[in-house]
Amino acid sequence: MQKSLFLLIPLLLWGCEKTFDNIVDVSTDNFQVTSATQNKASYDLKNPDDSILTARIGFTRLSQIQQVFFNVIASDNSILNSSPIEMFDISNNLFSASFELKREFPNGRYTLNFIAKGTSGETKLVATSSFNFNNGQDNVPPVVSNLMMADSVQAGGTILFTVEASDSNGLSDIEFVFYETFDPNGVQIVNTSGVSQFPMFDDGNTSENGDVTAGDGIFTVVLTFPTTALRGTWRFEFRARDRSKELSNTIIHNIVVF
Repeated sequence: MQKSLFLLIPLLLWGCEKTFDNIVDVSTDNFQVTSATQNKASYDLKNPDDSILTARIGFTRLSQIQQVFFNVIASDNSILNSSPIEMFDISNNLFSASFELKREFPNGRYTLNFIAKGTSGETKLVATSSFNFNNGQDNVPPVVSNLMMADSVQAGGTILFTVEASDSNGLSDIEFVFYETFDPNGVQIVNTSGVSQFPMFDDGNTSENGDVTAGDGIFTVVLTFPTTALRGTWRFEFRARDRSKELSNTIIHNIVVF
């Protein structure tokens, strides 16, 4: 298990109509993208009509296309569709398909990745398009609770501690769970990179971070106190931040280093 110290942390653009963000790679296939977009530049689920996204991608009439798909990439870089969404030719190499946007999706900037299979049989990312998404929910700050942490540790010793984080806008709305540390003199610990808010992890990476189950809302850190750590009472403060940059409540815990 990797132990973290609190003093250290752990195109080509071408086509007939530029309604897309970017064309990627079509150099070895017999097709050319002319447009890649969606039906709106932004979606707000406070408007019921905004729940359906319709993606479209066009190719020149002489382009030879076997299949076209797209993926929806959320603001947290997760892929929202369980499998690539197949698009259908609605008119002269203009392909279209729809996707339902849901209230549990995170707010922010989204990306559509368009994928095509040409005459070579190779599947490629050929274009991207982006849009803004608002899930229509009033934002509520996250909450941290149920801290599990020792009350004392010997200098040179290692502890594992966890805190639960929740958000009524959905766990995916939590951007960052962190702790801050203050030595017995009240001086805040800042590492050599200037970081004072140290991350906690909910990635299921037991060997690296000590976390057991990814995505369960329990955030974990393994921390080693150097043998040179000041003896006395250290203060730890725990908070979470959501994607709207709102902060949670603060949990304060003191630990004695001896």
